[in-house]
Amino acid sequence: MGNILEKLTARLSRGGIRSAMFASFTISALLAVVLTSVTLYVRFSAQLDAAIEEENQMLVEQVNQSLSTYLRDMIRLSDSICYNVVKNTDLDREPVSEEMRLLYNTYSDYVENMVLFTGDGQVVATAPAARVRADAEITSAPWFTSAMERTENLHFGIPAVQTLFEDAGHNYKRVVSLSCAVELTQGGDTQLGVLLIDLKYSALAALFQNVKLSGSGYVYLVAGDGTLIYHPDRPLIASGLVAESSLEAAGRPDGIYTEEWNGGRRSVIVRAVGYTGWKVVGVVDQPRFTFGSGSDLLFVVAIFCAYFELVILLNVFLSKRLTGPIQKLKESVSRVKEGPGAPPIYVGGSSETRELGTAIQGMVDRIQQLADDIVREHEQKVKSERNALQAQINPHFLYNTLDIIVWMIENGQREDAVRAVTALARFFRVSLSKGRNIIPVRDELEHVRNYLLIQEMRYKNKFRYVIDCQPEAADLSTIKLVVQPIVENAIYHSMDFMDGDGLIEIRAGTQDGLLTITVSDNGLGMPPEVVEGLLSQEPRPETSRRESGRKGSGIGLRNVQERIRLYFGPDYGVSIQSEPDEGTVVTLQMPAVPYGEMEDT
Repeated sequence: MGNILEKLTARLSRGGIRSAMFASFTISALLAVVLTSVTLYVRFSAQLDAAIEEENQMLVEQVNQSLSTYLRDMIRLSDSICYNVVKNTDLDREPVSEEMRLLYNTYSDYVENMVLFTGDGQVVATAPAARVRADAEITSAPWFTSAMERTENLHFGIPAVQTLFEDAGHNYKRVVSLSCAVELTQGGDTQLGVLLIDLKYSALAALFQNVKLSGSGYVYLVAGDGTLIYHPDRPLIASGLVAESSLEAAGRPDGIYTEEWNGGRRSVIVRAVGYTGWKVVGVVDQPRFTFGSGSDLLFVVAIFCAYFELVILLNVFLSKRLTGPIQKLKESVSRVKEGPGAPPIYVGGSSETRELGTAIQGMVDRIQQLADDIVREHEQKVKSERNALQAQINPHFLYNTLDIIVWMIENGQREDAVRAVTALARFFRVSLSKGRNIIPVRDELEHVRNYLLIQEMRYKNKFRYVIDCQPEAADLSTIKLVVQPIVENAIYHSMDFMDGDGLIEIRAGTQDGLLTITVSDNGLGMPPEVVEGLLSQEPRPETSRRESGRKGSGIGLRNVQERIRLYFGPDYGVSIQSEPDEGTVVTLQMPAVPYGEMEDT
């Protein structure tokens, strides 16, 4: 495949752009058609499979509900006989045959017969009237022994031919036995007996016979030990011509399963039936969407061929229309080497070729002014860097201040929160400074004063502060927001650990033609390796951060350092002096320039 693509690419590269575009468009359209068709087929097939599976589940669930309703009716019949007819009735005085006959008449569509036996197998009453065969082994029958051994339960048997009663025509029918133990009273004495209700197998089978799952699917009923109670192919299974995985289905909990069967795959839906331990099982071949006939396939092929022919004609038209302007553009570009007297670049054709021609013409024009552009771009880059560093400060401060205000409100300090918001408003009024980046030192210290007012509200009794500015330094120029990040570091990294004896001192003055602003604290201090990493361009190692016990990564300090150097040059900036357990002194140095004499860019 790789070799074929390589050869195709080489052949297209040797030809013109028109043939390359035609081939590319055609191949792309063909791939799009094929991929779209496959995608739609897969999606539609999956949706159809899901719909069929959901419908099959609903049908199995409906059968299960119908069967449960039928069985509940039979259980109510058994309870009526046990508790309303037999219990507390002296059989020597009051026969129960008539009452059983009335109940039988009510349920005759579902019940073949009902018999009441004593504990030793003697018949007490039957409905309808019938004679038990003399050779019938009552006490050894499974339904009898189950009822006597587990007297508290109802017992459903498996389908069998009922031969208990004498029938001159030998017209014996298939039934499903329901038996339970009953308490019989005779002459004041009580003993256990057995009530047998033979359910008509035909009534049970009618619940399943009209249920059809998709395709050749079917529903059957299996007992807890795997014995089939109902199956549409029961005669074939009994003769061994057909097999069924009823034993596996009987051992599965409710759910949907996929199994390999007779060389194919099929879905098995299992639903448990209450009171009995039976399972309703739905079996259906896994559905697959296929074309119904050869005419369907022929129709799809015809549509595909028609669409492909239309694509080819459209590609021929587009390739001619698009390549003409490109050829003209190529010719005009080749004449650029003639120098300033060369004709202008061709601009025409589609929007893409017009944009390309305009871009090339603009590039030619800009080449002639390259030197001036480089200078202007450099200046713009420096200004952008300054603005970016400035913008990095404001969100940092705003986030922390809002965090303080939220903390106050959450702790019910609403008056302090109002004062904090007022201080924040004053801070930003000065911070905006009508868009100026250069402000007087007194305004910068006003920034810090408002900030400390906010922080003092939060860290009550943790620290105090002193702001001192020499008169000659108040009207000098400084960069906006260079002191506040330093003060913020002092609070968060030092005062946060103090117990009321913290001190922050901010002093501004001049010395040897320099403006010096110092921020000192008596906090934890830092070891030399941490101090060295604070102003580094590389992030501090995690080990150093843990050793210093601090929050943050020194971004604020590096930000201030870079802004000072962008404005005043590499000879100015930030210096740090710190000793563990002694405190920290951060010094900002800038040239002493009176405010108003320095250009604000």
